[in-house]
Amino acid sequence: MLIPSRTKYRRVHRLPYEGRSRGNRELHFGEYGLQAKEGAWITANQIEAARIAMTRYMKRGGKVWINIFPHMPLTKKPIGTRQGKGKGNVEGWVAVVKEGKIMFEISGVTEEVAREALRLASHKLPVATKFVMKESKGE
Repeated sequence: MLIPSRTKYRRVHRLPYEGRSRGNRELHFGEYGLQAKEGAWITANQIEAARIAMTRYMKRGGKVWINIFPHMPLTKKPIGTRQGKGKGNVEGWVAVVKEGKIMFEISGVTEEVAREALRLASHKLPVATKFVMKESKGE
């Protein structure tokens, strides 16, 4: 599971996921990618489940790039405690994904395999997604 090795602060303010992604809106590494059509917080478990779904379908062929990392801690107060007395303990880590961000990239497989692998991965994520391809240089 993905977690930061160290952070400057244990707890941070919540980051918004509204609006469009300012960077990483086009493919940089692979030939095919999965683009978010809406914003959300994506947990480390969801990223790992999507990665496993892709690599299993591709039968460990091709290469996968994960362009998101869960940097933001989510906190939660224990059940049965009263309000106040400070912020709760860290429960998990999430990645802030905004609309238009390329989350996963694939290369080294055919388009049909990439399409199906990314479709399976999209079912593990809490956002609507879109399959994108790299534009060919000849056009």
